[in-house]
Amino acid sequence: MKLVAGVGALVILACAACGGSGKPTTAPTTLAPTSSTSTAPALSTTVAPTTAATPPPGQCPAVPARAQPRADRSRYDLTVDIQPASNTVTGTVAVHFTPDLPTDRLVFRLWGNAPEVAGAGSKLQPGPVTIDGRAAASQQPDATTLVVPHAIAANHSVDVSLPWQLTLPGANRDRIARVGDNVRLGSFFPILSWEPGVGWATERPTVAHGETATTPAADFTAHVTVPPGYDVLATGVPDGNGNWSAPTAPDFPMTVGHFTKATATVNAPNPVQITVGVQNGMQERPADFVAKLTRVIQQYNQRFGPYPWPSYTLGISPELGGGIEFPMYVMQGSGTLGRTTSHELAHEWFYGLVENDQARDPFLDESLASWAESIAENTLSTFISEKIPPDAAGQLGSPMTYWDRNLGAYYVGIYVQGTKMLSSLGPPAMVDCALAQYVAANAYHVARRADLISALTKVFPNAPDVLAQYGIRADR
Repeated sequence: MKLVAGVGALVILACAACGGSGKPTTAPTTLAPTSSTSTAPALSTTVAPTTAATPPPGQCPAVPARAQPRADRSRYDLTVDIQPASNTVTGTVAVHFTPDLPTDRLVFRLWGNAPEVAGAGSKLQPGPVTIDGRAAASQQPDATTLVVPHAIAANHSVDVSLPWQLTLPGANRDRIARVGDNVRLGSFFPILSWEPGVGWATERPTVAHGETATTPAADFTAHVTVPPGYDVLATGVPDGNGNWSAPTAPDFPMTVGHFTKATATVNAPNPVQITVGVQNGMQERPADFVAKLTRVIQQYNQRFGPYPWPSYTLGISPELGGGIEFPMYVMQGSGTLGRTTSHELAHEWFYGLVENDQARDPFLDESLASWAESIAENTLSTFISEKIPPDAAGQLGSPMTYWDRNLGAYYVGIYVQGTKMLSSLGPPAMVDCALAQYVAANAYHVARRADLISALTKVFPNAPDVLAQYGIRADR
């Protein structure tokens, strides 16, 4: 997840994820004003699986049954105690972990020490590590990485746990912040960064991308303690006693404060509880966000397949530009009812459900979420008309290390250029058809560029050549 910024300005970190695990998103001034109208292309074949023969050109192939989560996915049990009076959060993390490849270590990422939040005063301190009930040595090669040497055979499980303490930063426009009695906590505890079939993801955080965790779908349970009178908005479903359950999610974020809330239930096709909380004192109306989310989630269900979880929660916080996406939960700031709301909701499919290494392939979540947004907001023509500068042209497949050196071109190079690339393939309804194929085949897994090329090729045989012109090839 990363933050989204306007052209020519310092790129704001957003989503943990808009992107991955989150980044704030602000629209460049060159794009048209937001429309709240949501019109979806007609797709009559985006749900029912079938084994029918390949359809003729111009007809959407039937979408296969959605892939299922890995049976050996990690299970996290968290305790989180938020203490605004002492400006700290303390807790424990216990993980049941089963690698599919042999490894000689465990790697936790400490995104509370990423450059942007650390510069604002954040400090995440891990405590002693225990593996299968025994003390284990650990080391920190850098601020955002905790390495625990320990040999584990493929398909063998370990139980690892450690306490941690987070010093809260002050006001800043990122995923970990404290503004008065409002506390944002995204990617805030030690988390494993294993990619099945690949191994540990250890890319460094970049300026344009606050964290780079590759964390496959896991099952989270958490017990959250807050001072009397405080409220919690978080990923998953609460039981009313401080306990939260979030199955098949790649992260567990939350916002703590005092909120004015509105709710609704959407049945399209599965019941989804939508909750919007606005920090007291802010001017936004939660009912306006609920109304928009209800419309757009129904559109995305039709375009990309059903929303996969029982809840979607949006927390509106002060001192936040744009939005930061997480699974089942999004953080947004003031003035974000329009494009940001549609963009961040799209990340529930492109990052939350179909995951990606956001440091290696930022276009896999940001370009696809921007495409979804452009149709929902009726702004596709403005994306298409945008000019791509030389330092972004043909660099759509570049990693975040490239964009860290070219911050001014990041938004146009990934968000705008990716939308133009998808549009160049063919009619919007057929692009959505191909993306529905991609979602179904790669749900709950970490996708790579070859997976997107494969899905697009089912609908557009020339897709590999088109994507190559933009710098996206399956061998990278």
